[in-house]
Amino acid sequence: MYDLIVLTEARYATLDPDDWYQHQIATEEGLLIDALYALGLRVARRAWSDPSMDWHLTRAALFRSTWDYVDRIDRFRPWLAHAATRTRLINDAALIHWNLDKRYLRDLAERGIAVVPTQFLDAGAPVSLDDLLDAQGWDEVVIKPALAAGARLTWRAGRADLGAHQTQLADCLAREAMLVQPFEPAIVREGEISLIVIDGRVTHAVRKTARTGDFRVQDDHGGQVHPHLPAADEIAFAERTVRACPAAPVYARVDLVRSAQGLRLMEIELIEPELFFRFHPEAARTLASALVRTLFSVDA
Repeated sequence: MYDLIVLTEARYATLDPDDWYQHQIATEEGLLIDALYALGLRVARRAWSDPSMDWHLTRAALFRSTWDYVDRIDRFRPWLAHAATRTRLINDAALIHWNLDKRYLRDLAERGIAVVPTQFLDAGAPVSLDDLLDAQGWDEVVIKPALAAGARLTWRAGRADLGAHQTQLADCLAREAMLVQPFEPAIVREGEISLIVIDGRVTHAVRKTARTGDFRVQDDHGGQVHPHLPAADEIAFAERTVRACPAAPVYARVDLVRSAQGLRLMEIELIEPELFFRFHPEAARTLASALVRTLFSVDA
């Protein structure tokens, strides 16, 4: 019997220390697992899709490097429903379902959170990019799927070559829902600010910047991560965003941009966000303590 299973994907069930990306995963998850061990918890790592795992055998399962769920969503959704009947999922299964689809941004905007303006396009909908840009007064946009991670099918489009982008968007809409947002120049100039929120409070932050000539800030697209001392308004914004979620998450990462109109929410990540413990190891201990409170308050 385990107290906690740290969830990964099958590709990362055994980590290769000579691969820089897998070494980074080992560092991040190792900091948390060591902190959990120090608090006396029985912990193991397992792939969420491991067919041999009996989820009754752990008090809880914590989402971490489960990044293949986007490509296996038809299997992930039923697994999520199944596992939730056998153990506690952290974050909660209902929150995971809500956060899977980026149309949650609409919910947060309705709850008073300043979100980057977003047009939500349903799968199969006939959409003219030219008409959409005219209606919104946008000259340059970012297009992305409603269900995505790691900048999958995410691209930047301007008026100069809308024909090619129209074709690409139509191909995507034939399969799935999409989002269109105005391109935020601050992403290229200053980067995206990510604030990590544990148990409702910001613990630390990083600033992610894109490589020259790109706008995607993820490190697997050549982006870089820098320590960031969050300003008071950034902290307040991130904590207010977490409070606007349908239920209180144990952990969250709030991705912001400081646009010409002020702070705007890019995304809130409640499933498997990188939490950048390597920049602030104390936060791994903070999460471990929050997990202990979560686990044993339920048993009480």
